[in-house]
Amino acid sequence: MKQLIAEFPEQLAHAIAIGKAAQLSSAKQPIHNVLVTGLGGSGMGGNVVVDVLGSELALPLLVNKDYHLPAWVSQHTLVIACSYSGNTEETITALQEALTRQATIVCVSTGGKMLDIARKNNLDYITLPAGRPPRASLAYSFVQQFYILHHFGLIGKAFEADLESCVTFITQENPALSAEAESLATHLYLRLPIIYAPSGYESVAIRWRQQFNENSKMLCWHHVLPEMNHNELVGWRSAESFWAPIFLEIPGIEPRTAARLQLTADVTAQYCPNIFKIHAKGDSVLQKALYLIQLGDWLSYYMAELRQFDAVEVKVIDYLKAELGKL
Repeated sequence: MKQLIAEFPEQLAHAIAIGKAAQLSSAKQPIHNVLVTGLGGSGMGGNVVVDVLGSELALPLLVNKDYHLPAWVSQHTLVIACSYSGNTEETITALQEALTRQATIVCVSTGGKMLDIARKNNLDYITLPAGRPPRASLAYSFVQQFYILHHFGLIGKAFEADLESCVTFITQENPALSAEAESLATHLYLRLPIIYAPSGYESVAIRWRQQFNENSKMLCWHHVLPEMNHNELVGWRSAESFWAPIFLEIPGIEPRTAARLQLTADVTAQYCPNIFKIHAKGDSVLQKALYLIQLGDWLSYYMAELRQFDAVEVKVIDYLKAELGKL
């Protein structure tokens, strides 16, 4: 896992090359909305794209993480089906529903049932390199979604220069990110992380939570401000040294949300002595998001090491899939 995390900038560059080379057909009907369907590491890319394109994409874009599609999916919907293995049962079921709805479909996968269905039904697809855990293939997933959206005329091409700048940016920051994460891990690995992010960056908080779950083998939760201020904030009423609130501080966000983050940290500090503030770097939303995502990936690895767990192993998920296969 350590090597896979270190190679994220190279994966990002390779993903850009794959996106540039993708050959896709034209939509048969005008596109009125977009749905990304996928789960776990395969679906995470959709969350990143939603955050990054929040101020650019003129059409609704939602992420689906279930067997079934929303009722509004139709022949005017672009469905991007993402399954790294190509065998995720929820995504395969959703893909088959999208076929019956006559949606415009693009599949993103390494193979499996998904690409069999795509070839049988003459669907567009983009093939990814195999041999990695899905959670270690984030760049391959989300980069293709930018190119798919651009192909159908839903976004401009500015994203490409932004992506290419991220390759250089994360390459430069990687040693410092690893060192920061290794130090931070010593304070967090025996505690329960509680991740707080500003609206527009929830994908980062989700990624941290998922990586802590899968790599570090630990529970945590996350929330987003300002929504958290309207409910969870009231839950802070008792002291607990085991909790470790982590505040993701990101320059350029809504000033009042930034003020809410600081005030929320002040409230939680009354009950919990372990407050951690993480400061993002970067010039664009994408750079800031990937900076924090890379930091979280490193952190999850070092916490796994301190907790003496294999960051790659996910036997309980394998067990669950095997049992579901018997039904």
